[in-house]
Amino acid sequence: MKTQRAAVIGHPIGHTMSPLIQKRLFALGGIPLEYEVLDLPDLEAGLPRLRGLDCFNVTIPYKSAILPFLDEVDPQAARFGSVNTVKVEGGRLTGYTTDGAGCRKALENHGLDFSGRVLLLGNGGAARALAFEIAQERKDPDLTIACRKNSQPKAVALGEELAAFLRQRGDRDFRIEIQTYEELEGLCGCGVPKPEYDLLLNATSVGMYPHAGESPVSAQVVGRCKAVFDAVYNPGETELLRLAKEAGAVAVGGMEMLVYQAVAAHEIWYGSKFRGEDLEALCREAQAETERLFG
Repeated sequence: MKTQRAAVIGHPIGHTMSPLIQKRLFALGGIPLEYEVLDLPDLEAGLPRLRGLDCFNVTIPYKSAILPFLDEVDPQAARFGSVNTVKVEGGRLTGYTTDGAGCRKALENHGLDFSGRVLLLGNGGAARALAFEIAQERKDPDLTIACRKNSQPKAVALGEELAAFLRQRGDRDFRIEIQTYEELEGLCGCGVPKPEYDLLLNATSVGMYPHAGESPVSAQVVGRCKAVFDAVYNPGETELLRLAKEAGAVAVGGMEMLVYQAVAAHEIWYGSKFRGEDLEALCREAQAETERLFG
């Protein structure tokens, strides 16, 4: 196979684990690689350069912005309204999303899934991807979406989209609820009958370096959850995960999601398959590199 030209695009892109992860995956697959980190202030102006690549990943703020510039969009990515993986064939760009698949695989590694009562924090692009992944993977899901008060209309719109998708599929006994963080904290407060959640998913950036001491919800909320997944991977143990461990819940960090969404991208690009032990080692290596860089 000829040397593949790949990249990750965003703006500002800063430090990203994508080069380390992608270079390891290409090496494991025996595929020669030239890899770039492309900070593109103007996405449209960068399109000719992107059409000359073989494949690329997309990060903030272009996961939704790139959609109008693609020649084709996978139906799942179109539904999610988000693309993080692009395959280039003959200069034509086809967009996919692998974020949801990465989260699902990270959970499976710890014996978890989307069954039971799920609490999703956030309503941005990452939250949207996870919400639709839940809807696709589970019949009649029980999902609560928590958000800031000023973004509640956006969360309500997401809930309505999910409900429409589920009804069209034939689901009738699903439950989708929208709450502000204030409402959630009140329900989990002392003296109130306990809501219990099988899984909490944090799809916000709260707790990310350099604000590592912050948590999107209080210990009272975390204490109502049997398992907690935090999409934040820097630091490896966020304040939310610390609270989860303190409460005796299963705690899963975001590095595994980052690695496994990259693995799903390789399956799209090249049909690649990897050994589980190699991917586990890559998760450890990427986390160690993150800790080395940021302390």
